[in-house]
Amino acid sequence: MKVCLLYKDRERSEREKYYDTESIIGDLGLKTLILSAAKRLVFENGKLKSVEKEDTYLMETLRNVMMIPLESAGEIKFRQEIIKDCISHEELIRSLYEICSDVIRKWNTLGRGGREKLQQSNPVTRLTEDIKVLHLFIDSLSAIRTLLSERDDLSSAGLGAFKTEFLKTYSAEREEFVKSVLGDISFYTDGSDEEDEGREQVVRPRIVMESGLEDGLKFSSLKLEEVSSRSEKFYKRGSAKYKIREFKNSLTPDSFSTVGDQNIDEQVQQLEFGIVSYITEELKSELEEFRTFFDRLRFQSAFYLAAVQLKEQMERVGGEWCYPGVCDRNDLKFEELRELVMSMQHHVTVVGNTMSLAGKDLVIITGANQGGKSTFLRSIGIAQVMMQCGLPVMAKSFSSGIFPNLFVHFTRREDSEMNSGRLDEELKRMSGIIDRIGDGSLVLLNESFATTTEKEGSVIAYDIIRALRESGVKILTVTHLLSFARRMHDETQGRPESGVQFLSAERKEDGRRTFRMIPHAPELTSFGLDLYEEIVGPVNDKK
Repeated sequence: MKVCLLYKDRERSEREKYYDTESIIGDLGLKTLILSAAKRLVFENGKLKSVEKEDTYLMETLRNVMMIPLESAGEIKFRQEIIKDCISHEELIRSLYEICSDVIRKWNTLGRGGREKLQQSNPVTRLTEDIKVLHLFIDSLSAIRTLLSERDDLSSAGLGAFKTEFLKTYSAEREEFVKSVLGDISFYTDGSDEEDEGREQVVRPRIVMESGLEDGLKFSSLKLEEVSSRSEKFYKRGSAKYKIREFKNSLTPDSFSTVGDQNIDEQVQQLEFGIVSYITEELKSELEEFRTFFDRLRFQSAFYLAAVQLKEQMERVGGEWCYPGVCDRNDLKFEELRELVMSMQHHVTVVGNTMSLAGKDLVIITGANQGGKSTFLRSIGIAQVMMQCGLPVMAKSFSSGIFPNLFVHFTRREDSEMNSGRLDEELKRMSGIIDRIGDGSLVLLNESFATTTEKEGSVIAYDIIRALRESGVKILTVTHLLSFARRMHDETQGRPESGVQFLSAERKEDGRRTFRMIPHAPELTSFGLDLYEEIVGPVNDKK
């Protein structure tokens, strides 16, 4: 039984993850996003009542799915439509996830994880566990069938196809048949005569077999005609009522009691074991297609449940959100795009940016210190990753090309794990990126090569970025290497077809930062004096 909720025609991706996923997650701050999406927000009367503890499985699932990019607008649209459905029917996707989680948890308790150990256990114990697993399967499949049958308003192709396939595969007739057979062999697990406080009923078997007789009264051509279970009043073995019932049974023509005859009792038990083993194996074959179904549905429903909860987290911090569109790779446009991770960390609505960068394959961002340049770059990187796995983004609108090869190169603080200088470390990371550059590559550079002198860093940045552009790579860079920025500006000034866009962190005349990016030529200062005066005081006041 296929699920196919992440991909239209298959269960899993055939593609590789992004290169250096740890850097993407760390530099873009995606751990905070993933953690937030794994927490359920509980509302009461439209107001937030509580925030539940994070679900680690949701975290693991969202992380894995986010790091494998989709490569077509159709694939992105497919997931977006399912997310819309899940937002409209949150109880459905949450119930599917919880049912599968419960099945797997109970299945593991019954020995799924230790199958080899179970195979070596007592055959009777092993058969009993198999029957319990079958009951677990059927109860869970029936619950899913009930959920899907009640939903006639699913609009997405993915959920609609899943519903149709499931109801066809596990029909009401099939459910009734399997439940009937399990009911017939219920005596094997529920028919014990062991004392149980408060017990009122006991389940007894009825087994009818057809056989011929050979010489010596030996059975031949055994044929199973009927197996069923019936309930009768439970009496403690040895009690007066138990003895009376056994006596009445002994008066039945052509019958005898197995009580008190150990040999006959053992043969009856062997007969019951053989019959139930045969029937159970038939049922296991009947349900074999569902053995991986719950794992698949749990994983795929976990992604969509995380998407629903992520949407609620975005609304919690007061930001608009949208389903991004797909456009040409050298086009990038957005309206009120906000840095989602910062919003989640501080529970505030971060300043948004609006930009249209049509036909640009290189965006150079300069300007005042503490002006929001790195935050702006991260907002684009976060939105790009979210878009490429089908998630909504925190913006009024967002459109970008698809980049299966996405790389980040952010400056790092020196730490004890570094075995060489910071510049050497930066160059090694850049070398790793260049080795994997391919069609549809996007590189985000944040203060790269600022660990050496301004002159040397500018030369390195110019040579590397020029080579990347010649290879068809799109680049967004935040830089304080003003010599590099001015050189690029001088080479492209007055040439709209150059494909280069210069942005700057807006700074008012009084030094106030608006945290918005505006088209602006690179300046020869980062206005660090503003920060000095803010901390120490006006320069003119110093003697």
